Amino acid sequence: MFALFDVFQRPKKRQSLFLNALLLLLLIHLSGELFIFSGAYVHAPYLAGAQFPFRVLLGPVLYYYAYETMSLEKVIDKKIAIITLLGPILVFLVMTPFIFLISPEEKLALANPETRDPELWQIALFTCTATTLLFISYTVLFLTMALTLHSSHQQQLKERFSNIEHKSLDWFKPILIVWGFVWLMYAVEFFLNALEFRWFGSGIILPVLEVIALAVFIQKALNQKILSQSDKGVPHANKTRAALISAEKMQLIASKLERIMKEDKLFLEDNLSLNKLSASIAETENHISETLSQYLNTNFFQYVNSFRIEEAKLALKDKDKLITNIAYEVGFNSKTTFNTAFKKIVGNSPTAYRNSL
Repeated sequence: MFALFDVFQRPKKRQSLFLNALLLLLLIHLSGELFIFSGAYVHAPYLAGAQFPFRVLLGPVLYYYAYETMSLEKVIDKKIAIITLLGPILVFLVMTPFIFLISPEEKLALANPETRDPELWQIALFTCTATTLLFISYTVLFLTMALTLHSSHQQQLKERFSNIEHKSLDWFKPILIVWGFVWLMYAVEFFLNALEFRWFGSGIILPVLEVIALAVFIQKALNQKILSQSDKGVPHANKTRAALISAEKMQLIASKLERIMKEDKLFLEDNLSLNKLSASIAETENHISETLSQYLNTNFFQYVNSFRIEEAKLALKDKDKLITNIAYEVGFNSKTTFNTAFKKIVGNSPTAYRNSL
């Protein structure tokens, strides 16, 4: 609720609007769970399950938030919009017998094995099973789409920037995976509870995990800056296109790149971008990108950081130098990014490498 209030105060950007919608859906979902868990349903049994049509929208709206945050395209595909709208409609159709064929008194009676009607109980079980399967299907589909979108976003950043930590939304992937797992297990547990099966962590472990994932997501989403159009796009690697330049031209560009990196040490600029490199060697961005991907089998991010790591290896010989200072000196914007890149290229952490000298 505090997060909703916070986002409502912000400029009316589409990214903020979808974040608002997602937070509102989460509030409805959690209120529905609390309504059942607390036993409040005995005062209004006709509201039992009212959150189900909204819950199936959690996955799609999370994807829309990711789309507005990372995608260059402003319009979401009509097919995706139609699939999204079908979700709550299908859930409502599935719930129709439970809503209209069972009275509030009969719904209360279903909560007790001694008073429930076997035929009506079968309707309730069908409703639980069908809505749960729809929720699982939609969640898996749209979380997969969001992960794919995030992967493409990071790839296109690596083709144009040497430092991407403030633009790459590294927090998004682990949160999606944890949240997807929790929602999936929540659905399974809900189905098992309907069959009156309990396990030792039922009603305890998953709610705690969901609260943690929810809190981390909200904190990260509220702090996430709106990316500029230049920070979004479709990676060149995802585009099918013919070679623009000859192998001889690529060899010439590769030589220029190596010379300006080794002699001028351009990689030491912490905000070095493909655009700056293009101006420095008088070659177009597309020609440099093609040379890196097709001739050198790398991308801009990896190419620049490989020179930074080699420079760092030399600096690590001086044991009086702090590793944090070395990271900034060779062009990285954070020690964490430096450690990750160093370990990926060298195979050891900077500390382990220094100790091995």
